[in-house]
Amino acid sequence: MKIFVCIKQVPDTETKIKILSDQSGIDPAGIKWVMNPYDEYAVEEAIKFREKNAGAQVWVITSGPKARAVEALRTGLAMGADEAIVVNSPENLDAYSTAKGLAAAIKAEGGAHLVFAGKLAIDSNQSSVPQMVAEFLEIPHTSVVSKFEATAENVTVERDVDGGSKEVVQMLAPALVTANKGLNMPRYASLPGIMKAKKKVIKEVEFSSLGIAATEQKVKYVGYSLPPEKPAVKQLTGDASAQVSQLISALRDEAKVL
Repeated sequence: MKIFVCIKQVPDTETKIKILSDQSGIDPAGIKWVMNPYDEYAVEEAIKFREKNAGAQVWVITSGPKARAVEALRTGLAMGADEAIVVNSPENLDAYSTAKGLAAAIKAEGGAHLVFAGKLAIDSNQSSVPQMVAEFLEIPHTSVVSKFEATAENVTVERDVDGGSKEVVQMLAPALVTANKGLNMPRYASLPGIMKAKKKVIKEVEFSSLGIAATEQKVKYVGYSLPPEKPAVKQLTGDASAQVSQLISALRDEAKVL
């Protein structure tokens, strides 16, 4: 029984993002790539399922340039995943092509009993790849799951909906779910787990070998730009009377609203 977890490598939140001079993408220099935080919940839930089901295996899989993608996979292995696959793909693939590549790689391994993923990637916030993977695998799916239970035949999940209500969804396995924060508490990788992950051979699949034509890409990124810098904050000084005078002057002479 194979359990796949689709993960993504994203820039660490402490990284200062720079755009290439031609605006064709993000400058990779100096970026620390890490596993998408929401994917940690997906990996944890997959491992918990394996612990309750003898013979189950957890496979972490990602798509992206191999040089940066493998580190996220090794994080998953260090947490306790059994195997890892990288679909070595070009930069800036759209969600459609990424999902089709992941699904093709999963099919090549004989398919999956369950597929997990994080509810979204913190770099793009698109929240679209997992659902497309499910469609390509022709299996049911549900998103933003906060509680998960499964047997060999059925999957029952709970998800938060607007207004503080809970929605319970039941599906036949195989199925795909995306993990929300609060589904579990992701474990820390142990030192033995980290050392073992460093030695683990990661299976490589070339995107070009999956039979997906470049013309199938639905979205093309035409340019990247950073949001405009916020104007400097002007601090008022002195006592209350002086600050009122400065405020009136700023509203009249600079903001032109008086």
